[in-house]
Amino acid sequence: MSSPVNIECFVDPSFGENAYVVWAKDKGACWIIDPGLPPSATQIVRFVKDRSLTPAALVLTHGHADHIAGVPEILQSYDSLPVYMAREAQPALTNAGENLSSGMGFDMRIAAKSLHDLPAGGQLELDNTTWHLLDTSGHAPGSRSLYCATAGLVIVGDALFHSSIGRTDFHHSDHDTLINNIKDRLFVLPDETKVYSGHGPVTTIGREKRHNPFVRA
Repeated sequence: MSSPVNIECFVDPSFGENAYVVWAKDKGACWIIDPGLPPSATQIVRFVKDRSLTPAALVLTHGHADHIAGVPEILQSYDSLPVYMAREAQPALTNAGENLSSGMGFDMRIAAKSLHDLPAGGQLELDNTTWHLLDTSGHAPGSRSLYCATAGLVIVGDALFHSSIGRTDFHHSDHDTLINNIKDRLFVLPDETKVYSGHGPVTTIGREKRHNPFVRA
């Protein structure tokens, strides 16, 4: 059975960060998720134009620099595009200490004219698909995962990886919170649910429940 959702991944060579373009209809609306360091944003804009897609939102799973670095370039091409980011994560856009860019040797501060919350427990609609907003904080404040039941997939940012989890040694991280959120928000999803992470390959909920050494069910 084919999925009602299409996903294209763009990997930046600096941090291996996965940015995504998500769409449900040919030549329809799309989301741009977590555009990273160059050439991620350039590749995304070219792909969106080549596919005749119309960006409806720029969605940020959390506020770390490798996941927001491409936002200015995306907004240069689509200046009225709304940016969706959890309220708790939004200070990272303008605070280099919170987005961790100061520790990477540069000072990243991003202005977004149209900024919207991603409330935990809320929903977003993309054409004929519904996405549930899951609180998967712990790696970073206000981290969100986007779960589409009809497509059988969840986009998790840096909460959960193939055989790993997000780092929790940053000043605003909390290991216990991350582990509890993975168990309570992600591991309750069907085992066959595909997991699209912020780094690394696609995995499944079932595989990580059985084999992830950091958080086995």
